[in-house]
Amino acid sequence: MERTLTILQVSLYHSTPSQVAFAKVPLQLQHDTSRLLVGRGKDTHIQLQLPQLSRHHLSLEPYLEKGSTLLAFCLKVLSRKSCVWVNGLPLRYLEQVPLSAVNRISFSGIQMVVRREGGDSLDAFVCYFRFSSSPLIYRPQAQETDEWENVLEASHGPEELDPWRDGNDCSKAVVMALEHLSKLVPGDREPHETKASLKPVTPASSVIKPHPSNPSR
Repeated sequence: MERTLTILQVSLYHSTPSQVAFAKVPLQLQHDTSRLLVGRGKDTHIQLQLPQLSRHHLSLEPYLEKGSTLLAFCLKVLSRKSCVWVNGLPLRYLEQVPLSAVNRISFSGIQMVVRREGGDSLDAFVCYFRFSSSPLIYRPQAQETDEWENVLEASHGPEELDPWRDGNDCSKAVVMALEHLSKLVPGDREPHETKASLKPVTPASSVIKPHPSNPSR
């Protein structure tokens, strides 16, 4: 009996006109269980024509979880010069994260949504690609970094630090968030009391004393 293949439904978006960045991406790609390379290099399986990308920017790597008969996937960052956002989590060089059933991925101005449909074949999987003319991700949906996202929005606003827009480097967001966190008191997350909020102390020399010739009763 023929086994069904695991399917990855991949939607792609970039602001380049006429989808030039995806001109060399096939509509369908069947692949074995080796890693699937994404980048601008000619030896990648998903070649994206953007100069700011690394030759090998990231990979989708199938694996078999213990006790499971279905393929699972993880995303691994191969670029040294930029980070990749996966479901609101920033990843740097050689960091990796398991993918869930639906994944929102952003890097260097590219938005990618990957949906996994399980099959029982352990020898291969197939990717179907769709190219969107409008953004796929309007706001990062953090799953493991809710507090981090709240700190960023409270201090700088959601529009300024939206990592999905224009391929912002996550190092800027990290630096600004650390600056904000350094001003918070652990536990209550409230700003330190400033000197301006303290009650002034009246110097002893300025206290008015009764005149000797007019003693107080």
